[in-house]
Amino acid sequence: MGAFDKTLRGLDDAQTLLELAAEMNDEASAQEAEGTLASLEGEVAKLELARMLSGPQDRSNCFMDINPGAGGTDSMDWAAMLLRMYTRYGETKGWKVEISDALPGEEAGFKNVSLRIEGENAYGYLKAEVGVHRLVRISPFDANARRQTAFASVDVYPEVDDSIQIDLPEKDYELKFIRGSGAGGQKVNKTSSTAQLRHLPTGIMITCQTERSQSANKDMAFQILRGRLYELEMKKRDAERDAAEAAKKDISFGSQIRSYVLAPYRMVKDLRTGVETGNVDKVLDGDLDEFVTAQLLGVKNPNRNAAAD
Repeated sequence: MGAFDKTLRGLDDAQTLLELAAEMNDEASAQEAEGTLASLEGEVAKLELARMLSGPQDRSNCFMDINPGAGGTDSMDWAAMLLRMYTRYGETKGWKVEISDALPGEEAGFKNVSLRIEGENAYGYLKAEVGVHRLVRISPFDANARRQTAFASVDVYPEVDDSIQIDLPEKDYELKFIRGSGAGGQKVNKTSSTAQLRHLPTGIMITCQTERSQSANKDMAFQILRGRLYELEMKKRDAERDAAEAAKKDISFGSQIRSYVLAPYRMVKDLRTGVETGNVDKVLDGDLDEFVTAQLLGVKNPNRNAAAD
């Protein structure tokens, strides 16, 4: 907090200088003070964001699951659009984003897709994206070119390192290896190297076919499972501490966090914070910082209920 306090003192000093300059009609000093204020305000915002990324797992790599909901083929295509959006966002952060598992849809998109994101503060930033994302557009799959609404849920959980103990006795899981699968025309491994790991107490099923060997896919599957179990434990503790707040965070297709409207007008709006923009293409190309930062800093939308309608 030393840097934060120092910056706040600098803000106070600059504000005092600005007031004195105004009293003395010293335009040069006023301009200098205004420049210092603007710079320090930006620094305060950076420090506040850093404070919000100081959780025990915020610096960790993470895994992301994207699952289409109501909307049929449009929702599967929406899952593919979200995959592209988060891949581009990861590129702007210098992260490595790779698909760990994917089940293609019959016509387009994905029935589900899982990612591993490697990079500094990956979990800290992307935890702000957990929830249901809603797309409204003229469907390219509708012969009558009608407007359709599609939903997809995003879940994010940290990659848990070996310093965090997650108990995984052999009796609690089943591990087997199967042949890989992929989209049409996609090169797949013909050997039985895909790891399929089921956690019996929770029913969590992990499939990993990214790596070329059984052992590498097995290791990745266990990494993902440990992250899922860690996140479950954290949610359980949150619920015990504050059941009402946990209920608000529960993911369902009625708990939308953001709407992306492409027709009849163009707008992306976060229902939690009220942040919005008409530049939909920029957002879908991965420009998410404004939305993510507002959520991490705890900005609240005063018209949340009205915005959700």
